[in-house]
Amino acid sequence: MANDSRRLRPDMSIAELDDRIASVTDDLRELSEQAAAYSGAADEELASDRIAEREAELERLTKLRDELARISTRGADPLA
Repeated sequence: MANDSRRLRPDMSIAELDDRIASVTDDLRELSEQAAAYSGAADEELASDRIAEREAELERLTKLRDELARISTRGADPLA
């Protein structure tokens, strides 16, 4: 599972952000399946923590993509 925040660049396109969002969504699906298979409390806590991290990353990426889309539809300079 890659940490997508390490690979973010200020010049990323909406398509690149969509790819990252899809990757995080896939990670969340896999983590949820793994969490369902865990039986111990420690395993459940670890799975819950990992899911929470990926959900936060998904929210951050989605907000970034939405802001980029808003800026690009206004025709504004994203660096201004």
